[in-house]
Parts: sequence; C-alpha cells; structure tokens
Amino acid sequence: MSSIDKAGAFKLGDRTVKRLGYGAMQLAGPGVFGPPKDRGVAVAVLREAVAQGVNHIDTSDFYGPHVTNQIIREALHPYPDNLVIVTKIGARRGADASWLPAFSREELTQAVHDNLRNLGLDALEVVNFRAFGVHGPVEGSIEAPLAVLAELQRQGLVRHVGLSNVTRAQIAEGRKICDIVCVQNLYNVAHRADDALIDELARDRIAYAPFFPLGGFTPLQSSVLSDVAQRLGATQMLVALAWLLARAPNILLIPGTSSLAHLRENLAAVDLALPDEARAALDEVARAAAA
Repeated sequence: MSSIDKAGAFKLGDRTVKRLGYGAMQLAGPGVFGPPKDRGVAVAVLREAVAQGVNHIDTSDFYGPHVTNQIIREALHPYPDNLVIVTKIGARRGADASWLPAFSREELTQAVHDNLRNLGLDALEVVNFRAFGVHGPVEGSIEAPLAVLAELQRQGLVRHVGLSNVTRAQIAEGRKICDIVCVQNLYNVAHRADDALIDELARDRIAYAPFFPLGGFTPLQSSVLSDVAQRLGATQMLVALAWLLARAPNILLIPGTSSLAHLRENLAAVDLALPDEARAALDEVARAAAA
C-alpha cells in the first residue's frame, strides 16, 4: 500500500478518489499566466504525482490561459482509468494577466469547450462554477450561469457540477438547479468560516476542497503553526495539510506545486499524525482569528 492510500478515499460524483490530490495552478508561469519556466519539470511533477497514487487533479483552462491543461494532456494523456480531472469555469484572463468574470452563456459554453479541447477529453468529469468575488464569496444569485452549466451537463459535455467561492445561500440555490458534488472555498486552520458548512456537506456526502491551506495567516497565527511544525519535525505546509485531512472525511486536498521535492513533501501529509496537544494549539489559531 502506498503512503497516499492512508489518506482514505471519498466519492466524487460517481468516481472514488483518494483524499490527497494535486492542484495544477502553479504549473503555469508567474501569476498563473503564460508558460512555466521549465515545461519539462511541470510534466515531470504531474507524472510523479500520478506515479505516487494521486488520482484527483484540479485545474482550469484559465490557468495560463490554456497552458496548464495543455501540460496535463502532454504529461498524462491517454489518462489512467482511475484519474479524475476536475476543472472550473467562470473567469477569463485579460491581456495584462488580470482575472475577469466570464458568466455569459457564450463565455461559459466556450470555457467548457476550451477545457475539453486542451485536455483532450470528450466529456469533463467535474466542472466547478467559480462565483466571482475577489476577496471571497459575494452574495448574489448564481441561477443564470448554473443553468447554462446544467444544460451542458444534459448535453453530455459535463458529467458532474460543483461550485467554487460560494456562500451557503448560493449552494442551496445551486442544489435546486442540479446535483452539486463538491464545493471549493477558502478554508484552513486560521480561516474556518465554513466549519458548519463542511459538516453539513459531509452529511450529504458532498466533497469539500479547501484552497489556500496556508493563505491569509497573520504573523502570530503563522508563528503558532511554525511552533507546532517544529515540535513535530515537519514543515508548516505538512502540518496544515494533516490538520485538514483530520478535520472531516469529505475534505479533498488539492495542494499545488511546481517542484518535485515539494510534491513529495506534500504527499507525506498522510503519514503525519497530529497529537491532541498539537490539535489544541492549532484550534487556538482559529479562535484568535475570530476574536
């Protein structure tokens, strides 16, 4: 049994994936724009991830744009039967590398076709609609764009639908339009606004993929995490990932890296057991953030 198998598995749509996956965003150039410095290394990272047992890759055609998906295709196509590629739509890139909303019927439809073409697929296993809030979820109806995605699902171009950067109300609205198989939101040991939501989704067997496992920490919070990591002889990222794996059974991790060494370090999170005192110290990080 490989190390990554110890993380367990969770059903994503009608496919079972290991809970520790890989996020491909960092395979593009600086600012997630343009080509990487070394395409060969990017290809090697993807192949190593799959060789180590990863069977869940998170991506989007607006990474680059197009670059990341093209690298995934170069590295892994024809894809292993057990590999699940999850992508997202709802944004586009400006010529200046800016991130812009792309919610019209034409933009969403084109985004699905772009993902299909660049990944070399006939259908996308899971497509997340990313609601556009620069600093986090923003309330507002997602009915119109999600209806487009549901229509593409009926056409057979999309098998399952997820949501990203959304509020609880938007998730409830989305579930009235089509089945929602996963939610991607900002969540980590210091940012736990979705605590109750994660538990609710777990009861309904809906996956939750947190992004930015080390994002937005204050210096004090980072210091606590650093102290725990030092006591355990691990990196801060390893501790953050191990805490997320222990947090709930429906959490699927998608840490990203463009480094083979960092990839192997991240995959070791499944081997890191957090003692009770470490969990208590990390819980204080969240309480301090809420104070």
